[in-house]
Amino acid sequence: MKPSFGDKVFYIVNSTLLILIGISCLIPLLNIVSVSFSSYGAIASGFVGIWPVGFNLDSYSALMKGTPIIESFKNSLIITLVGVTFSMLFTILAAYPLSRSYFYTRRLFTLAIVFTMLFGLPTIPAFLVNRSLGILDTYWALWLPGLVSAYNMLVLKSFFENVPVEMEEAAQIDGCSEWRLLWQIILPLSLPVLATLTLFYGVGYWNVFQSVLININDSSKFNLAVLVQGMVANQSLLQSMNNLQPHEIEELITPASIRSAGVVVMLVPLLVIYPFVQKYFVKGVMIGAIKG
Repeated sequence: MKPSFGDKVFYIVNSTLLILIGISCLIPLLNIVSVSFSSYGAIASGFVGIWPVGFNLDSYSALMKGTPIIESFKNSLIITLVGVTFSMLFTILAAYPLSRSYFYTRRLFTLAIVFTMLFGLPTIPAFLVNRSLGILDTYWALWLPGLVSAYNMLVLKSFFENVPVEMEEAAQIDGCSEWRLLWQIILPLSLPVLATLTLFYGVGYWNVFQSVLININDSSKFNLAVLVQGMVANQSLLQSMNNLQPHEIEELITPASIRSAGVVVMLVPLLVIYPFVQKYFVKGVMIGAIKG
């Protein structure tokens, strides 16, 4: 059907607004990247916009030599990879039985899980539980309390409910067991929503901050989020970087450049991974939300 004049106006206005919103989100990111690559004089003079001025890598050099960023990066990878693996496994194991009509108590369990969405996880009770379990100062204190997201589980449950019943019945007639039905038939059909939920869990674990500060006392186990926050708040750390040997950095560095370099290092993995899962993102969420 040919779009009317009103439709054309709506499309133009809508596209213009979306472009402006996209630009407003992109400019701060470009400024952070530019500051991290700019010279001391350009940053101090306020000449840096969305393009680097006096391009150099001194901020990254000082970041590598003056902070434990490599160790923190490894810690973030461990927290994210292991956490996502466990969370996805248990989310699948929780969503699948609740999506089966022959699981008689599924309504009761679903209501109980939805009830938990009305309240956040209190910090002090969570800390006391972790202490009683003896998992303080370990990454289990980060993984166990948020092992399964109720929202993600409900999205996956809705997706499983949309799988054609005829396909399941045909597999069961051929002698397919429940486990084989899940791992070889249901999950391969669920790749869009699985990729989406993996991204949700991955971003959450990669950016975890408060839980690390509360449950982890050993600074060698801190992740990138805590390290970057420390660089923002701790001016003595910047001073120690400026006291590096002259042959190690070419010139002084500013707080803004160090903070920007830390933020860039923290964002790069997510920016690299997102394009590969972006095609599944909208499709996975929309398909999983068809049913309530």
